[in-house]
Amino acid sequence: MLFVYYPKCTTCQKAKKWLELNNIDFEERHIKENNPTIQELKEWHNKSGLPLKKFFNTSGHIYREMNLKSKLPTMSEEEQYSLLASDGMLVKRPILVSDDFVLVGFNESQWKSVLATK
Repeated sequence: MLFVYYPKCTTCQKAKKWLELNNIDFEERHIKENNPTIQELKEWHNKSGLPLKKFFNTSGHIYREMNLKSKLPTMSEEEQYSLLASDGMLVKRPILVSDDFVLVGFNESQWKSVLATK
């Protein structure tokens, strides 16, 4: 599995610790140093079953600075993918990517139920 995260993010730290405590193997990827590509974002979005808006880090300062709350509804999916791929800090994290699922954000009970079946 691929664990996409930002090391200074406390939620990411909790998620990483949880994965380690549960002996789940994963490969780390620093989201700011290695932004997701448009193609990766499309694949993850499709696999996740979530609305594309859920991939945006709505609590980040870049999101607020760019006033994306009001801009996103008028943007096409292609424009949103391009924007997400332009800066890893716009992407909600952590993201856990497997062959058959993608989890966005850390919700321990959700991760537990999804990973228990794998």
